[in-house]
Amino acid sequence: MTFRLLNINELESTILSTCGAKTVLKKITCSISLIVSLSMAKQKIVVLSGAGMSAESGIKTFRDADGLWEGHDVMEVASPEGWARNKELVLDFYNQRRAQLKEVKPNPGHFTIAKLEEHYDVMVITQNVDDLHERAGSNNIIHLHGELRSIRSVKNPTIKQYHEGDIKLGDFAPDGGQWRPDIVWFGEAVPELERSIPHVMEADIIIIIGTSLQVYPAAGLIQYAYKAKQVYYIDPKPKSNYELDRTANLKVIEAGAVEGMSLVYDELVS
Repeated sequence: MTFRLLNINELESTILSTCGAKTVLKKITCSISLIVSLSMAKQKIVVLSGAGMSAESGIKTFRDADGLWEGHDVMEVASPEGWARNKELVLDFYNQRRAQLKEVKPNPGHFTIAKLEEHYDVMVITQNVDDLHERAGSNNIIHLHGELRSIRSVKNPTIKQYHEGDIKLGDFAPDGGQWRPDIVWFGEAVPELERSIPHVMEADIIIIIGTSLQVYPAAGLIQYAYKAKQVYYIDPKPKSNYELDRTANLKVIEAGAVEGMSLVYDELVS
């Protein structure tokens, strides 16, 4: 897309043709509205979302259940050690989580985030492995911890593919490696972290929603909010961490994802 600077006469002509305004008052009102809209379009919002975002769609979180995720010790189903001990258990666990996606839908909070794209440049950086942000209409998403509907080879993590069905022992990738869930387990590197940092650094506004920012390294992303003029932290039971304590322009909203996102949207758009 190519842009060029307009002189004052061209700008006035553009405003009038856009608004169809004829009276002086209408010209002024329309001019202000258009200029505000153009200004807002240049601003960048980064949404940092976590498990609480999906919880209101019916997807359970493990941190609210004493380390249990759908009745399983998370280290048994979300660690390299658990995979080494019982591959069938791990595959079955993620097969069930993948099937669960067909039973849940994005909640109004997801749709509100997607709607922000009408007014802002929005990047969603999520710790969630579901596809609810995509299904709600968000176009720019980084999954820090992987995706349920993606599988990869145990031999080469770059060999991956979209997958909706079950994975079984003996299902092999083209390189001969067993297919495994394309999920970042505890103790594994977070490849998408480096790609996320520049987006946080460029953000004019940051919205933290559904995450208490207690899990590192994802929790450390907020330290890169050098440019942000406003940081919203939405959580029904807000907590603190080292980075949040040092975050300027922080506004805490004690609410769930749906209610809190509605409040932030009204403030940013209305």
